[in-house]
Amino acid sequence: MKRHSFFLFLLLILAFSSPVIAQQKMLTMEDAFLNRKLQPENLSNLTWVAHSDLYSYTAKKNDVDYLIICDAKGVKRDTIMSAAYFKNIHKDMSDKSFPHITWLSADSFYYSVSDKTNLEYEVYHLSTKKENTATKLSVNSDDIDIANNTLSVAYTWQNNLYMATRTNSLIRITNDNEQGQDIVNGKGAHRQEFGITKGTFWSPAGNAIAFYRIDQSKVMNYPLVDISERPTKDTLMKYPMAGSTSQSVTVGVYNVTTQKLIFLKTGEPYEQYLTNITWSPDGKQIYISVLNRDQNHMWLNKYDAITGDFIKTLFEEKDDKYVEPLNPLMFVSGHDNEFLFLSQRDGYTHFYLYNTDGKLIRQVTKGNWAVTDFLGMDEKGKYVYYVSTEGTPEDYVIDNSAPNIPAGHYSRPYNPVFIADHSPIDRQVYRIELNSGKVKALSKGAGMHYAFADDVCSYIIDGYSNISIPRELNIIDASGKIVNHLLTASNPLKDYKIGHAKIFTMKANDGKTDLYCRMITPPDFDSTKKYPAVVYLYGGPHVQLVTNSWLGGANLWMELMAEKGYIIFTMDSRGSGNRGLAFEQTTFRNLGTVEMEDQITGAKFLKNLPYVDSNRVGVHGWSFGGFMTTSLMTRYPGVFKVAVAGGPVIDWKYYEVMYTERYMDTPEQNPEGYDKADVLNYVKNLKGRLLVIHGTVDPVVVWQHSLMFLRKCIDEGKQVDYFVYPGDQHNMFGKDRVHLYTKVTQYFDDFLK
Repeated sequence: MKRHSFFLFLLLILAFSSPVIAQQKMLTMEDAFLNRKLQPENLSNLTWVAHSDLYSYTAKKNDVDYLIICDAKGVKRDTIMSAAYFKNIHKDMSDKSFPHITWLSADSFYYSVSDKTNLEYEVYHLSTKKENTATKLSVNSDDIDIANNTLSVAYTWQNNLYMATRTNSLIRITNDNEQGQDIVNGKGAHRQEFGITKGTFWSPAGNAIAFYRIDQSKVMNYPLVDISERPTKDTLMKYPMAGSTSQSVTVGVYNVTTQKLIFLKTGEPYEQYLTNITWSPDGKQIYISVLNRDQNHMWLNKYDAITGDFIKTLFEEKDDKYVEPLNPLMFVSGHDNEFLFLSQRDGYTHFYLYNTDGKLIRQVTKGNWAVTDFLGMDEKGKYVYYVSTEGTPEDYVIDNSAPNIPAGHYSRPYNPVFIADHSPIDRQVYRIELNSGKVKALSKGAGMHYAFADDVCSYIIDGYSNISIPRELNIIDASGKIVNHLLTASNPLKDYKIGHAKIFTMKANDGKTDLYCRMITPPDFDSTKKYPAVVYLYGGPHVQLVTNSWLGGANLWMELMAEKGYIIFTMDSRGSGNRGLAFEQTTFRNLGTVEMEDQITGAKFLKNLPYVDSNRVGVHGWSFGGFMTTSLMTRYPGVFKVAVAGGPVIDWKYYEVMYTERYMDTPEQNPEGYDKADVLNYVKNLKGRLLVIHGTVDPVVVWQHSLMFLRKCIDEGKQVDYFVYPGDQHNMFGKDRVHLYTKVTQYFDDFLK
């Protein structure tokens, strides 16, 4: 009896003592935003080696980075060099961290090194173990764009475009200095909308470059206050507000060989949008998706890259609400007269195959799901490889042990996937045969897959996570077979006492639309207790917060809040991304109406849960989410007790042209919609505690928005709390972000908990 008791006692110690100790660790705010060790393990600098079936990454040994090269199947593995090499050559470089490299071939890569004066691009050759300087330019250069086949470098300085070549000659392409901010060359146009991420576009051979020239002379100047000066001064930026005059954009083409600069004859009107610039494979033509100011009519135009002449319109797209071209053309390998075009014309993003005369050959992909990423094609152009929401290869499992939520939902620690035609919260890798349309699923494992292929799609690096798997990395071949397992990341939060996340759906108030939701309950959840709840939201176009990825798409601040005893709830309301055009366009001309109806549906669901204190429900969002938060507090007073709104849009008339007019038309065309969405009209209804936060030099949602809201609160006799981040822009990073979310958390602790 005594011996039995002793062993039972020992077993209890072994079974429970260590895990309990490990799981008592609590997240800090620094952990949530600065501790990289709490992010899932990854392979650093993982990339394909150009024109080969090799890949490379860096790994640490004794705190020093080493470059490692492997063949796709993992048969051969070589450690090439350590970061210490670069310190021996360049005194300003680290001897611990390997620089970012770009492979030119299986034998060479380039990297950059800078000092106080110069920025140099160096080419290292593996065969000779030697390097040479490819290009040199000023360290103050911006918007750097390198032609990998020639190593010529395009860059901007004081809004003009320059080029540095391998012969170390510097070429000034534009000469608009005297115009100040009025003329800008080589930068992304149209305020980075329409998929635009840069302002220069090298030809396939690297012997010519197309670039945006932006005329902002008729765009209003907007002041940002610089408090670092004595006295303060205004820094002016160009900010086109909805309904006001916008940019006039043209496309220049500089030929390196002839040293000739021409401009494409894109014609009038003044304020059209020139998007998705694409060179033909032979470098003789340039294709542009030209969009009207109303954004409901698009022309795919072809231009002569030598003369600038307009050649023809290949086809047009129209929509009663809006057309949004986001991707360049993708020419079919080995068939330079055929290309793929991504369009939402049938309601979802799909590939369409055209020839260069503008004839539609066929719609390549079809279905009530969306292509989300183009990976490439094989050498002969037989197959197209892509990522989509097309479907899932596995069943899902209902977690009956989770806190009581409606049937048909799932949660960690299972691998959840709906058995359905598509799953908008999952991504999988596919290939489709261009001629037959036959589709094959290549990736395995439920969750959010991301992938990148080698030059000819012989092999694909496939990574994914889901609500229970932090990260898996594999290499698959063109048929989907796993040929090399690279990584299974361990749970970085295994020693922390984190909450329980689950993803589920509920119906919108139309009774038919599924809305995806995520809920995190506290670690020591007790269904007999009452918990405060915080709704974290965004609700705007192009954003999806709820995904079948690690932690369900949540961040560590949400897990920290769960640790503190809050239930954290998020819903992707109608109008959000990756659910098709009809789902997104339900908000057209009425931003903030349907989205808020859905969020109120979510709030009612929360309040009806037996373990949620219906009198202690808060809401928090940033940017569009800040607009939603202030709107909910004023248009639905009393639903939420406490709210924190960051960088909020208050009146859409004061937001930028490109975004706002796509979804709202102009204030003149849609005065009722703008008036209905204007938060200032509802301030008199405000109930509860509201904290508004803004960066003082926010160039996206300008500071004026929240200041107008404050003024209106004063006029209406409404009390509101306010905090600014001097010198911060639309988002806060580093220590400022830690400070920000300490402030947000404290506000909920003070007035909700």
